[in-house]
Amino acid sequence: MALSPNLRGALFMSIAMAGFTINDTLMKSVSASMNMGQAMLLRGIFATALLLLLAARENVPMRPGMLMQKHVLIRTVGEVGATVTFLLALFQLPLAIVTAVLQALPLGVTLGAALIFSEPVGWRRWGAIIAGFLGILIIVRPGFEGFSAWSLCALASVVFCVIRDLATRRIPRAVPTSLVSTATSVSVTLCGALLVQPFGGWTPVTLSDTAPLAAGAIALVFGYQFIIAAMREGDISFIAPFRYTGLLWAIILGYIVFGDVPDAAMLVGGAVVVASGLYALYREQVVGKKRPITESTGPGMAPDGT
Repeated sequence: MALSPNLRGALFMSIAMAGFTINDTLMKSVSASMNMGQAMLLRGIFATALLLLLAARENVPMRPGMLMQKHVLIRTVGEVGATVTFLLALFQLPLAIVTAVLQALPLGVTLGAALIFSEPVGWRRWGAIIAGFLGILIIVRPGFEGFSAWSLCALASVVFCVIRDLATRRIPRAVPTSLVSTATSVSVTLCGALLVQPFGGWTPVTLSDTAPLAAGAIALVFGYQFIIAAMREGDISFIAPFRYTGLLWAIILGYIVFGDVPDAAMLVGGAVVVASGLYALYREQVVGKKRPITESTGPGMAPDGT
């Protein structure tokens, strides 16, 4: 029996989140054998090659001049910053904690859109943003036993992701998505090359080291393709909440691969952040019905993947 567009979109979103989380798991798995810069460089080479193949398959015109637009450059800086800070946190903290903090991204995009673009945000969504921030504090637990300064890197990654996603919304439609993705991948790869030496220098690699990075690149590109497919199916209000399945994937993979067992603070804080995000998304859809669909934003659908 064929699935409805909404169910297909929900399935695609869940698969995309699995792809992103598998990529994070594989990146973390190599942290003992090489430094972060080297991992970024090697994964970036694989990811860029895959994106170039996809662009060629889709016959996307490669016009480097398009990449000089202000918002494309801002998006690239945001993506590079998000990747560096996310991996700094990922290499030091349990996968589920870093992923839980990143669930605040939709709330951050809503906040950024209100402050930077003056988009209207009612008191209910402001309340959701504040509640989400409190959830992050529960996860990070500043000033208490169990606090790690690396949690601040995860928070910084959210800020950079907000910059990335807000800039993405201002990129002209004439600029092909594949071109932007490929250019961003190249930038992240070059950043990794620059960080190899400061983070301890090059470590000889074996097949057992490079295989997870190649698989991670495949999972990352896989996630991007399925999140695009999800956004083209059904109603965003039905599909967007399934982005939070990424936290469930992180808890499962973190336990299976690294033996991490989430503590009560992480579970409670994560639940608060997810509930706040879902409520903010609900209010976004309510507000969106009161104005033309072209003016209605969907921060819950902000792209993921670092």
